Amino acid sequence: MTAAAVSSATARTGALSHLRVLDLSRVLAGPWCTQNLADMGADVIKIEKPGEGDDTRHWGPPFFPDQDGRPTTQACYFAACNRNKRSVTVDMATPEGQAIIRELAMQSDVLVENFKTGGLQRYGLDYASLAALNPRLIYCSVTGFGHTGPYAPRAGYDLLVQAMSGLMSITGRADSEPGGGPLRVGVAVIDLFTGMYATTAILGAVEARHHTGRGQHIDMALLDVAMAVLANQGTGFLNTGSIPGRQGNTHPSVVPYQDFPTADGNMLLAIGNDGQFARFCEAAGVAWHQDARFTTNAGRVIHRVEIVAMMSELTLSRSTADWIALLEARAVPCGPINNIRQAFEDPHVQARGLRITQQRYPDGPLPQGECINQVVTTASPLRLSDTPATLRYAPPAMGQHTEEVLRERLQLDAAQLQALRGRGVL
Repeated sequence: MTAAAVSSATARTGALSHLRVLDLSRVLAGPWCTQNLADMGADVIKIEKPGEGDDTRHWGPPFFPDQDGRPTTQACYFAACNRNKRSVTVDMATPEGQAIIRELAMQSDVLVENFKTGGLQRYGLDYASLAALNPRLIYCSVTGFGHTGPYAPRAGYDLLVQAMSGLMSITGRADSEPGGGPLRVGVAVIDLFTGMYATTAILGAVEARHHTGRGQHIDMALLDVAMAVLANQGTGFLNTGSIPGRQGNTHPSVVPYQDFPTADGNMLLAIGNDGQFARFCEAAGVAWHQDARFTTNAGRVIHRVEIVAMMSELTLSRSTADWIALLEARAVPCGPINNIRQAFEDPHVQARGLRITQQRYPDGPLPQGECINQVVTTASPLRLSDTPATLRYAPPAMGQHTEEVLRERLQLDAAQLQALRGRGVL
């Protein structure tokens, strides 16, 4: 771990240390957003249903091993997006639970939720109800299809939206190739993008509040985000009417920009301009850059089949490591195609401190019934020189901070907490 990557702190520090965030979201998109805010110092309180918790606590395998290395029933998925938060169990289906959440919302700057459109209105926890109590509240709703339009009532999931948006139609190999057909991206990329866009929108609303004194509602939809991140593919269609298709690891507009076979596996070449192509040819001992068909990228796109076939035969002559050593010395972008273990073992990844280890209970033994202490996650990529990301809490056990938070925020005493537990509110 490097100092530039993250700093450890027991007190809140960071760019957003002045913000209080109430997290009513579950699964990935909302929690990814609130983890970003938490990493930058915001005090994030995650509300979970007693006895069940966030859905992803059960989405395994893989499951966390206990201290003896045996798998538990607690899934690793949850840890990916819930670092630096405090977990509080509250049953919002009860009037007392709703009252607790309302009181926490009155003390919060930001609330993030991902219930179906209108789902929190029956509890009195919708934007209109809470904004009446706290006009400065920034309320971010994450749904599949937004709060307007014919699909607004529908539940939305990343895979469904990848399919509906057209993303799967441009992901995977062409139908004419072995293994051809639409594919989802290997992680829930629309959830993750939505979490990042939600983070940006919240920070924009915070800035606006400095001038207006008022919070606002943010309507964040997975389908909106999916359409936006079609990027050049979407813009190309909108301006030409040409529907892009799948073409595996190749690029529609740049050649050669894909994987190539080597003597012992595969490598990735990302040659983005004519100068890089010329340097590749000179390093490899060929004169293809002097051939009028291949001198320019536009020509190489037209003659893609010929140049790729020639290069594929050539790249088989050396190992992946030999090609990388040869080409990196000449500033030709290339690299191995790693599995995840190899990626985390990469010396640059290690130098950047991208693996971080935390303990849920750093100050004492595990509470009765708990079997997991150490949690390993990937560091935040947000690198701020003066206010770096901070590590305060490991991804928490369910309800780990219930008593701490309710004592601190609502001044509830032990007897009141015990009574609420007895009634199933906590």
